Amino acid sequence: QVTLVESGGGLVQPGDSLQLSCAASGRTDSRYVMVWFRQAPGEEREFIATIDWSGDRANYADSVKGRFTIFKDSAKSPTYLQMNDLKPEDTAVYYCAYQGGPYYREYNPVDYWGKGTLVTVSS
Repeated sequence: QVTLVESGGGLVQPGDSLQLSCAASGRTDSRYVMVWFRQAPGEEREFIATIDWSGDRANYADSVKGRFTIFKDSAKSPTYLQMNDLKPEDTAVYYCAYQGGPYYREYNPVDYWGKGTLVTVSS
């Protein structure tokens, strides 16, 4: 059982930056990945980025490459999502998720979800 808690969302203007954090507690696997998703009103849930337990391997959706960075210092560290040059279309609830295994399996369900944190980008 793993509990995930996101934080760091808020209201910002276009061009601003935010850093989201996902704290995990409980019994984690030896190998796992953390994943960030987002869901805007009326839209499908979208994969944003994933990183392995050690922080050594990361992958991004094309929509955020060059603007967002996922990082994790160690297996004991929170998982962060640094978001730069935010745009109105980035407005969404951002969710942290956990999936056991050495890499992200996008067609398999995640094992645990956080409750989400709202990011609003508006002038």
